[in-house]
Amino acid sequence: MTNSAIQDVPVGAEPGTVPWVLSGRSEAGLHAQASRLLARLDSDSARNVLDDVAEVGRSLVAVGAANEYRAVVLGRDRTELLAGLRALAEGQSAANVVSGRAPKQVRGDIRPVFVFPGQGTQWVGMAVELLDTSAVFAESIRDCERALSPHVSWSLEDVLRGVPGCPPLDRVDVVQPVLFSMMLSLARLWRSFGVEPAAAVGHSQGEIVAAHVAGALSLEDAARIVALRSQALMKICGRGEMLTVLAPGEQVRAMLADWDGALSVAAVNGPATITVSGDTAAMTEFGAALSAARMMRWRLPGVDFAAHSAHVEDLRDTLLDLAAEATPVRSTVPFYSTVTGQRIQTDELDAEYWYRNLRQTVRFADAVRALAEDGHTLFVECSAQPVLTVGMQDIVDELGRSAVLMATLRNEDGGMGRFFAALAESYVQGVAVDWTAAFE
Repeated sequence: MTNSAIQDVPVGAEPGTVPWVLSGRSEAGLHAQASRLLARLDSDSARNVLDDVAEVGRSLVAVGAANEYRAVVLGRDRTELLAGLRALAEGQSAANVVSGRAPKQVRGDIRPVFVFPGQGTQWVGMAVELLDTSAVFAESIRDCERALSPHVSWSLEDVLRGVPGCPPLDRVDVVQPVLFSMMLSLARLWRSFGVEPAAAVGHSQGEIVAAHVAGALSLEDAARIVALRSQALMKICGRGEMLTVLAPGEQVRAMLADWDGALSVAAVNGPATITVSGDTAAMTEFGAALSAARMMRWRLPGVDFAAHSAHVEDLRDTLLDLAAEATPVRSTVPFYSTVTGQRIQTDELDAEYWYRNLRQTVRFADAVRALAEDGHTLFVECSAQPVLTVGMQDIVDELGRSAVLMATLRNEDGGMGRFFAALAESYVQGVAVDWTAAFE
């Protein structure tokens, strides 16, 4: 199988990025189909049709079958699309062409795991292009704004657009509800193209999104939990820090023994990706010890509190009260818990669970192992930029398995062009995509 690397697909003004979707029973057949289409579009009789690149894309989707060998050419205009089509016809790679071979045994049937990270994926302007170009995404953001409005004093869309006078994105009681809304809306965007999750998993606050997407929590309950949870965290801001360390868990835990009680393991994201949380002074000393040992580490940006540490115990009663009104139900989508590290029934997501979600170590690595062992091979990180893929790759490698790990958006690349590239990557991996939604 040959897959062209998904690079930074350019996005821009109207008419926006258009996908041309092709497939064949063999690689040669795929290239031949691209050659035939190129010849037709180059002919005099087709020049008027070519002026409407969306109509060409719509016609390809209407008559094309999802065969084993697949390709998607992405472009904003006829020049970009024809250049990509020509490269495909000649068997060459191109930055705006995604191609591959869907596994025969699951062709059209495979569904991805939706992965929702915690804090740290935000970047200024991350939602603006989609707000302006995707009706589905924009409507989802409006739904989230309505659900959050009883609990916050600011406008979600204004914060996303950076309207003067809005609270800063790096404030915990702002960024967590904003990221919740961002991730939820990206999941809805995937679903609007017929891509349904095989399972859902979330990291820390990402579990709240996962619970809603899985069908366990209503939007109103999920929005209340994320808003009030983030406001509770303001009470412990300024007292702690969180630091990610690239080292085996056993080695990190051994080093933490010198700061017993002041520091703790906040999250295990992979065999050698550990997050530590705790007192600011102790973290400074721990960072110096890591530096002396020449161990790579970085401080979580914009985080001045110690989630998943003893600091959270001061918030126990508040956290139990804020989640007490939620009414979880059994989900329609399998839910893998990063509190327990395994699949659980979602009617267990009571107030005590949501306290444990913030107090205990995030067992993300265990949850991903459980997903891989249950046969899941395709993971989509529904976020503004990918932050969990390194740990996930290490886990599947450790298990001796293979998996495809995909991002939805990337830093400074948050439009429909980037989303179509992710959608195309899933399509060539065997996911059934409803491409007609691209032309509605």
